Amino acid sequence: MTGPSLAHVWGRRAGTVEGFQRYSDAMKHANVTWDEPTLDKWLADPERFIPGTSMTFAGLKQPRDRQDLAAYLKALAEQTAPPAARGEQGMMGGGKADLRKAPPDAQVKALSHCGDTYTVETADGKKNKVWEFNLRLKTDSSKLGPLPGNPVIVGAGMQGDRASIVFASPKEISSFIKQSCP
Repeated sequence: MTGPSLAHVWGRRAGTVEGFQRYSDAMKHANVTWDEPTLDKWLADPERFIPGTSMTFAGLKQPRDRQDLAAYLKALAEQTAPPAARGEQGMMGGGKADLRKAPPDAQVKALSHCGDTYTVETADGKKNKVWEFNLRLKTDSSKLGPLPGNPVIVGAGMQGDRASIVFASPKEISSFIKQSCP
């Protein structure tokens, strides 16, 4: 979720997804239209194909993997992919959770810090302690981001030991965190 949705890149000029502001200058100025040959080169080695890109993806080394991904992106564009892959169910196709509709166990009501630990109190009345190194503070100002003053906690990490608290804007972060040591 750090880049734009790839669901509709097939046949589109690189660096032109509406609403996505973080393209590198190299991507914005690349004269590339995404199709099977260009995607194959990009997926093999993004930095080599578009030098100066900010993409941190190392590439797919197996030609078959690149062909499969290109075929999938083409099927999404042509609306021939299975419904779940098109985003009609689940999170594929550019969808993301509507943080304004977070359940009580994800609605952050209080956030305090002491030593190396954050204590997160949620609307369901629970308090969870999270090591400061494993808690990410993020913002989402999109229409699916949390309402101002209503941050949301979302799980992160493969082992469930990390979390992100998402705020509506950066200015909310420091005012929401309270120093509190028992």
